[in-house]
Amino acid sequence: MKAIAIIPARYGSSRFPGKPLAILGGKYVIQRVYEQVSKVLSDVFVATDDQRIFNAVEQFGGRPIMTSPDHRSGTDRIVEAYDKCGVSADVVINVQGDEPFIQPKQLRTLISCFDDTDTQIATLGKYFDNIEAVLNPNSPKIVMSDNGFALYFSRSVIPFVRGINQSEWASHFPFVKHLGVYAYRTDTLHAITLLPMSTLEQAESLEQLRWLQAGYRIRVGITEFETIGIDTPSDLERAEQFLKSLK
Repeated sequence: MKAIAIIPARYGSSRFPGKPLAILGGKYVIQRVYEQVSKVLSDVFVATDDQRIFNAVEQFGGRPIMTSPDHRSGTDRIVEAYDKCGVSADVVINVQGDEPFIQPKQLRTLISCFDDTDTQIATLGKYFDNIEAVLNPNSPKIVMSDNGFALYFSRSVIPFVRGINQSEWASHFPFVKHLGVYAYRTDTLHAITLLPMSTLEQAESLEQLRWLQAGYRIRVGITEFETIGIDTPSDLERAEQFLKSLK
């Protein structure tokens, strides 16, 4: 099975303009993402709509692809980049351009999900450590079937643990946090970009519900690693400290 990775990277961001070109430990954030992914995959591309990012990726020896600035979602950008990259693949992995600490083991877990022929889309989940994290609506939860497929994603706390004080829920049910890294079979990737926005997606503002509501099978690979995304300048400061702690 041939897998490749595409990293979408936009310059515009309401909370952190120019984020992919921010410096983390002496390197661009997007460069650190690229280098982490390249530890596992030989074909890695950066999909961008900005010439500054394109030039920076070329400068550090990466493989940039210029895409339209008019895409509705990152998934649409991934499709255009795949169609332009010139490499034929069975599976395309979508790693966000603000995940400089994505772990090789996480990528291998994603790829292994496709050993099951029923898997059309794969993503990652991690067990929550405490009820405070579970209650955070910015951390979507996953409910899974016994064979590891997603039944639902929600910002709400699901399931409701009846008869137990909410402060103790995390010790009575294994709540799973959704980590926003995806992989798709290439035929599925092309098909899902044609889907209209669904009612569940509109309600929860979670794009993966569009795919789930349309009947696509999403397998969840469990990881023990927490992703450390960079959404704001303060996140970058914390990432800098984390990087120093690793050294």
